[in-house]
Amino acid sequence: MFENREALAESPEHRLALECLSAGITSAHPKSVIERTVTLDGEILIIDGTEYNIKHYDRVFVLGGGNAAGQVAATLEDTLGTRIDDGVVVTDDPVPLSTVDCIEGSHPIPNENAVDGTRQILELAATASEDDLILAVVTGGGSALLPAPTGSLELSDLQEITEKLLRAGATILEINTVRKHLSEIKGGNLADVASPADVAGLIFSDVTGNDLSAVASGPISPDNTTYDDALNVLDRYDIESTAAVRDHLLRGSNDETQETPDENSNTFVGVSQHVLADNFTALSAASDVAQKAGYEPVILSSHIRGEASEVAKAHVGIAEEIVATGNPANPPAVLISGGETTVTVEGDGNGGPNQEFALSAALELDLPATVVGCVDTDGIDGNVDAAGALIDLDTIDDRVSAQRALHTNDVYSTLDTTQTLLRTGPTGTNVNDLRIIVVGNQQENL
Repeated sequence: MFENREALAESPEHRLALECLSAGITSAHPKSVIERTVTLDGEILIIDGTEYNIKHYDRVFVLGGGNAAGQVAATLEDTLGTRIDDGVVVTDDPVPLSTVDCIEGSHPIPNENAVDGTRQILELAATASEDDLILAVVTGGGSALLPAPTGSLELSDLQEITEKLLRAGATILEINTVRKHLSEIKGGNLADVASPADVAGLIFSDVTGNDLSAVASGPISPDNTTYDDALNVLDRYDIESTAAVRDHLLRGSNDETQETPDENSNTFVGVSQHVLADNFTALSAASDVAQKAGYEPVILSSHIRGEASEVAKAHVGIAEEIVATGNPANPPAVLISGGETTVTVEGDGNGGPNQEFALSAALELDLPATVVGCVDTDGIDGNVDAAGALIDLDTIDDRVSAQRALHTNDVYSTLDTTQTLLRTGPTGTNVNDLRIIVVGNQQENL
């Protein structure tokens, strides 16, 4: 899974960290997830325990998008075969499909290809009747990969506002509040277009707490945010949007544009949603690997959030507590956490939250036989070709340069120089971030 794995696995602690990270990503891959949660028994499709009688439907569509959407569609084709009549998915990890069209888009900034693919999804959904079943594939990354500028908005408007929100350190919920009010598919609008068809959502959640209205900006979920909320996000971060974006949001705030459908809408009568994989899926798999290796696993939380560099300091502090007091575990132990940290970008360098976490941890770490590894499970951390990094006590020689890199948000080059970057390419899934701290037996290293 990781490039240069042999070079990275220089000690038992390094090897275990890599094995935990690999297991976490693999456990959330659509092939293994769909095989565990979706079966076809004759004409009965069973999704996470819920039954759908295929013979009652004239047509079955597969529609959706996100980092894992292509892999999900491929596994659904293997499971359902000719029972799938048509479909379109948009992803940044395209795979060959026989019935479903797999369209390659870009992430995290949307591109024109993704716009075209999203339009095709909406067009096909609009043909659905009450006698059809839509298998809606909703996965992490779908907010970028399913752009459908509404009204007079252009793709460039979406690209600019997305980039500004990301650089400002806005949370995913805040970013998606804005995106939902600039889109024809987000914020429950796909369900609205598909109504009155039955819709079964296959969800791969990359959102802390599994807020379904936030995963891929909730294309089949009720949206309780408003145009006013979207404007408040822009004001909170002092973001200057294009005139078209500001005008559209203001018209919505003045009730001149229809609000996204909320929980009281009849749109969602035929919609059911199934969370098939989430961040805890990855954390649990990593925990199993640690336990089998003879280490005590400690899952801190799948809800970690905050500034990446500060969160790293807290994690290192817990590792130090383990060594000093045996709390919350005695070494050897493995700390495991998930969630989504953010970066407030003040410089103009390259990197991402997991890389900032790793470099900040490297500056704090003062423990032998301790290794910190962290990745974005989709294989793309920030704006570079790395998923994250793997660091230890000896990673940083020049502390001044490393601190400067953090301050200017240019951590990628520093970690690349130390050969500690973790590169996977697209992993076929996305269930948010995974962080591992392996705390080895300190006595053996005295």
